[in-house]
Amino acid sequence: MPNYQDIYQQANQLPALEKLQLAELLLADLDAPDPEIDTIWRDEAQKRWQAYRAKELDTVSYEAVMKKYK
Repeated sequence: MPNYQDIYQQANQLPALEKLQLAELLLADLDAPDPEIDTIWRDEAQKRWQAYRAKELDTVSYEAVMKKYK
């Protein structure tokens, strides 16, 4: 079985358009929903929301964030 270095070397020899198509296929595969990860993020979002509502979480205003990054 070829390792990822072998696959990379083969893919690197493709024309640019075919490389792009391959990259899109790989990224689409990585973007597939993962129920386990979705559950972890749901739980984390619930914890953060509860902490916010209980005033246990420091917040930053929209204006302060925008000022920082302008």
